[in-house]
Amino acid sequence: MTGRVPLDTIDDLDRRVIAALQLNGRAPWSAVARWVGVSETTVQRRYKALKEQGLLRVVGTLELDRTREGSSMLVRVQARPGHGLDLADRLAASPDVRFLAVVTGTADLVVDFVARDNDEMMRMLFTDLPGADLITSTEAVAVIRAFRSASMWDTGVLPPEAAKDLRPAAVTSPCDREDWDATPQAMTALEQEVVAALKEDGRTQISALARRLGHTESGVSRAMDRLISRGVLHFRTLAEPALLGYDAEFMVWLSIEPHHLDRAGRRLAGHPGTKFLAAATGRFNLVGHMVLPRRTDLFRYTVDVLGELPGLIASDVTLHLATLKYSWHRMDPIV
Repeated sequence: MTGRVPLDTIDDLDRRVIAALQLNGRAPWSAVARWVGVSETTVQRRYKALKEQGLLRVVGTLELDRTREGSSMLVRVQARPGHGLDLADRLAASPDVRFLAVVTGTADLVVDFVARDNDEMMRMLFTDLPGADLITSTEAVAVIRAFRSASMWDTGVLPPEAAKDLRPAAVTSPCDREDWDATPQAMTALEQEVVAALKEDGRTQISALARRLGHTESGVSRAMDRLISRGVLHFRTLAEPALLGYDAEFMVWLSIEPHHLDRAGRRLAGHPGTKFLAAATGRFNLVGHMVLPRRTDLFRYTVDVLGELPGLIASDVTLHLATLKYSWHRMDPIV
């Protein structure tokens, strides 16, 4: 596992900067400065320091169900006793793994594999599974519809008006989409190049992207605008929730009666602690990645939020001990 970063290395100003970029990782520095309450120079200096410490990263991410770039499979993994961290390191090193957390409960690890097709998924899960000799069991659920994407999470650190101001008008919550069943559009070669570059650094300027890719600035700008307007490209700010005052990070695995699934998903997606939520296949047909300020808040959350969902049959919670990978990137745990 990687080194651990002290939590007390940041202050309230850093948290406001992170919160503003979580609303829109590509927001102009002038807009970020306005909501943070300091100069653009100060904001940029704080951003650079957080990035150099490994506490913050802005990346471009794809909405997979709007493209032909692949699909997501969430896998609950049980490790051989005493080998969970070794297994986590092996899996985190895989280029096929987008997200990985070490958890407690009925699983040891939660892993998000992304594959372009069934043949590739079979290879990942059955032929070339990293650390297979350290695994005792797996359970996989396929993500089939998003209710909330992590890029849309509002940390609550800034007032509600900040989201309206900072987020592009084209960006809407998956719950508000009217094109759930539209045929995914293939990306052009240039769009794929733009996405690949922004996956490494979501704040790369258009001029730098054009030089790197060997295209005109206008062509790169139009390609990016098309991706954003179609809801294909989002900008996500990667930072540990604990930096923003959320000490309880967990996943919920819910079994919902099929005719209540859409209503339950929309209701849970509206909870402020929901970072990601999706309908899935398998015995858990609604899966979410959540945060709360304290672990003790889980009791009321279980009773008042999960317990009131329509059609709930059964629930399971896996509490995160460490999240090692977000959106393809390794993260240093904080203490």
